[in-house]
Amino acid sequence: MFDTVIVLAGALLGFRLLGAFGVGRFATWQVSAAHAMAVMLVMTASAHFVPASVEIMPSHADLVGMVPPFVPYPGVMVYATGVLELLGAAGLVLAATRRAAAICLALLFVLLLPANIYAAVADVPFNGDEATPLWVRIPEQLLYIAVVLWVARRVPDGSTRVVRREFAG
Repeated sequence: MFDTVIVLAGALLGFRLLGAFGVGRFATWQVSAAHAMAVMLVMTASAHFVPASVEIMPSHADLVGMVPPFVPYPGVMVYATGVLELLGAAGLVLAATRRAAAICLALLFVLLLPANIYAAVADVPFNGDEATPLWVRIPEQLLYIAVVLWVARRVPDGSTRVVRREFAG
């Protein structure tokens, strides 16, 4: 699970470095965070579609195992959440849809919280490893919610200049 935080942090720093070197699209931390979250989401969403025979990353079967018993059609739900993550990632990289995508992703992360709690409490293994403890899963989910809510905030004065720079880069 820590891999996702590393990907998020690494992508954020990489995008901000590009901004420091003059790539206008990454001129702000907020826009860089949106793109970093999109990178992380593409990585996590891919696991929703990976067959169990692939052992280098979590698979669809791993994610189905995380679905609490009260959720109907767990396999379909895993595919659906993977699609929603990909749509959210696409929405984050487009300035026109960023705010809506970020708000929808915050809601998705809240809705996914029971699966993370269930996986930790039921000791569900992930990618053949031991179950990720609850004290790791909850702060990670809260971090993702905080990032997308921060991304959803409107940029104060000068926002049109930043948007123009973003499209110019």
